[in-house]
Amino acid sequence: MHRVTRWLAESTRIPVVAAPLFIISNPTLVAAQCKAGVIGSFPALNARPAERLDEWLFELEEDLADARLRNRKAVVAPFAVNQIVHRSNDRLETDLEVIVRHRVPIVITSLGAREEVNNAVHSYGGVVLHDVINRRFAEKALEKGADGLIAVAAGAGGHAGSTSPFALVAEIREFFEGPLLLSGSITTGRALLSALALGADFGYVGSAFIATVEANAASEYKQMLVAHSAEDIVYTSHFTGVKGNYLRPSILRAGLDPDRLEEREPGVMSFADSGKGVKAWRDVWGSGQGIGAVKEIVPAAAVVERIERELLAARNQLETRLDSLVATDVATTFDSRPGGLRI
Repeated sequence: MHRVTRWLAESTRIPVVAAPLFIISNPTLVAAQCKAGVIGSFPALNARPAERLDEWLFELEEDLADARLRNRKAVVAPFAVNQIVHRSNDRLETDLEVIVRHRVPIVITSLGAREEVNNAVHSYGGVVLHDVINRRFAEKALEKGADGLIAVAAGAGGHAGSTSPFALVAEIREFFEGPLLLSGSITTGRALLSALALGADFGYVGSAFIATVEANAASEYKQMLVAHSAEDIVYTSHFTGVKGNYLRPSILRAGLDPDRLEEREPGVMSFADSGKGVKAWRDVWGSGQGIGAVKEIVPAAAVVERIERELLAARNQLETRLDSLVATDVATTFDSRPGGLRI
């Protein structure tokens, strides 16, 4: 096992990293995730004004250190900070200085790969995970020095790729043996088990944590997740210039027709109003396709407990099914009728 993969696995209760949710993830949610045994994260840009990033990191460090002291047997996972490394982020340099000063254990980089950012994190022994939507971006991220990859497949919330997780994970595993996270509808233990079976090391969970008590999301947003499912997700570049998944009811609520959204010019990314005073994340809400599994608003720890319970049950069920489907003493024959393979 890769050394970074081993460290991440030994640091968590179950193989889950909570995705950084713009506006939504805050120290309260991240602390709850880490105390529940999974890696919590937040975007640096959530700390506003910029001076608050330093305060948030002190708050998190003290809270988690206290939790470890109070219960030395508990798995209190490390946390991560997400950095948008695209040129549109005018806070990157100052935020990175704060991250280095606090020696943040894990940095998640998005929307571009920057060697100087990776070098800064590596200078104190930190780990860099970079999110990618295809093989080419994965190769570039590794060339720039990323330690691990987050495969953002079809069905992921917010900015997401369109490639099947089966294809994306398989292609990345052809050339990369290090830590690999899979993003895209990972809201249940069964989905997490599937991600592991595909070859990923961890599931990257986002939408399930929006509908939690600690999340900094509007109550209507949380209720919308509970009330809707995959068919209510719209995939469009209209709002930022980057393809992403959004809740159809939130688009309607903002006064737009989800079936008549003009796609933006490829490669032109902007987080300003997309027209009619509507902004992504503030007015139109992101969500992955796995929200059908979100049934109620609960504490973050309850989400972790549910996924763990479902993971163990799914593993046991799969073992039983495989025993019956792949029995060595059953004769297998072919015939020419529809179905072909008969057991």
